[in-house]
Amino acid sequence: MRAVSSVVGTVALLGVVVVAGAAVFAAAPAAEPATVPTTRLSLTAEAGPDRVALTHEGGDTLTVAALDVAVQVNGAPLTHQPPVPFFAATGFESGPTGPFNSAHSGRWRAGETATLRLASTNTQLDPGDSVSVTVRTDAGVVTRLETVA
Repeated sequence: MRAVSSVVGTVALLGVVVVAGAAVFAAAPAAEPATVPTTRLSLTAEAGPDRVALTHEGGDTLTVAALDVAVQVNGAPLTHQPPVPFFAATGFESGPTGPFNSAHSGRWRAGETATLRLASTNTQLDPGDSVSVTVRTDAGVVTRLETVA
């Protein structure tokens, strides 16, 4: 009889643990889906210094480490894309300015301009080239911009 009551007690305890676990899971708040920041950026590109600049015109503050920045020239991706933030990276002159620089605070706020210069080991800008930049997060595209160098 002792073995039966031991088994019954174990089964009852297991049932209580399962029910309690299910109650905790059901009461836990659902994870919020990631949302794309609402931010206005503007783009400039200069052929002479092979410089690309993005200015935060307003909207949500961006966390630079969460961004992926892709640059195309005349519809073709750069040979090397910028790994923002960075200080020295293949295909770029050292020391980008503003939020793209790894020494920056990491928060890109309205009024701040992020710049980078393409090194000679990367695609170069010629006058009249079409330059487009896509900025995205894991949640989706923040903006796609195009300008002429």
